[in-house]
Amino acid sequence: MNPFNKFKNWFNLAKKDKSTDPTAFALGTVLNNSPSVRMVLLKYIKPNGFIFFTNLNSLKGRSFLKNSNLSMCFYWESINKQVRINGKGKLVSEKDSDIYFSKRHRGSQIGAWASKQSSEIPNRSFLKKKILFFEKKYNNLEVPRPDYWRGIYIEPKSFEFWTSGDYRIHEREYYYKKSGKWLKKKLSP
Repeated sequence: MNPFNKFKNWFNLAKKDKSTDPTAFALGTVLNNSPSVRMVLLKYIKPNGFIFFTNLNSLKGRSFLKNSNLSMCFYWESINKQVRINGKGKLVSEKDSDIYFSKRHRGSQIGAWASKQSSEIPNRSFLKKKILFFEKKYNNLEVPRPDYWRGIYIEPKSFEFWTSGDYRIHEREYYYKKSGKWLKKKLSP
């Protein structure tokens, strides 16, 4: 079985639970041999990869630009399943980033300009003033995408599908690519 098909099946099951966001995943990056994990939102599932969007000046953006090895982890408690994905990231085209940015809520567009993500600010009112500045600057205008705001496409090299089992006897399947083909093996819990 193609792991993308299995992922889509599980993702569709998770979408039935309206109490959580099935697109939320933990993104792992490494900068200067120091790992960092944070939650982000999946925006597109492509035939051979996954896309999310971010500020490239943020810690995750800077980490990606230095080391394109990325890790994703989806956990869907409602269906007792988890998927871990390791792969390589690459930038989505500026055109495709523009298209997605133009579909975002205007408040999120303004926020992308106002927030120097991951940088220190003196207080919350500092950020609110910056938001007001950009709201005035783009009043009655289309908000352009900042150059530093881009999509990242992750092409998986491996998938691990985990299903919760009684007494911690979980089911684990590991998919990996070899000579261009996906191979599968079972893992002990």
